[in-house]
Amino acid sequence: MLPRRSFLMTSFFVFSGFPARGEDAWEALRTRRAFVLLRHALAPGTGDPVGMRLGDCSTQRNLSEEGRAQAARIGALFRDNGIERASVYSSEWCRCLDTARLMELGPVSPQPLLNSFFGEPENGKEQTEGLRQWLSTYSPELPLVLVTHQVNISGLTSIVPGSGELVFAILNNAGAANVVGRQSTGA
Repeated sequence: MLPRRSFLMTSFFVFSGFPARGEDAWEALRTRRAFVLLRHALAPGTGDPVGMRLGDCSTQRNLSEEGRAQAARIGALFRDNGIERASVYSSEWCRCLDTARLMELGPVSPQPLLNSFFGEPENGKEQTEGLRQWLSTYSPELPLVLVTHQVNISGLTSIVPGSGELVFAILNNAGAANVVGRQSTGA
């Protein structure tokens, strides 16, 4: 009989989509079995100012200096975990694009399905479904990193991440995102 702690850890890995051997979230990402949802780095405030326009960072809530440093640390965290390059997709919001670029993991591709629906919650279900569909057909050659917003991550996983938090997930056959790990990067 397994000690209680061993049983609980084995149960976690079986139900989270990991094999019982205890493969970690970073290994699942390196082998492209999992992807990462990353909430943009620290950008103080909530939502965006009235009149916010995509492509015009002066109208948006942006990364603070602390957030810019956090984004660089997140990139270093990827490299420390054996990921030098990744397929990086980002919301079109400046705070997400800046986070993605400052990580220096490779070219950043804007992906409108990662755009915030905070100001238009009625669009959340349809946009989240579109993201699920996209993920179900996407086959990355490199580890997949999606830089987005709290509402998008919550819509896909039911998790409310902190700024700069990594949420490791595997899309199951039913199209649901099973969370297999989380890592806070602090501010």
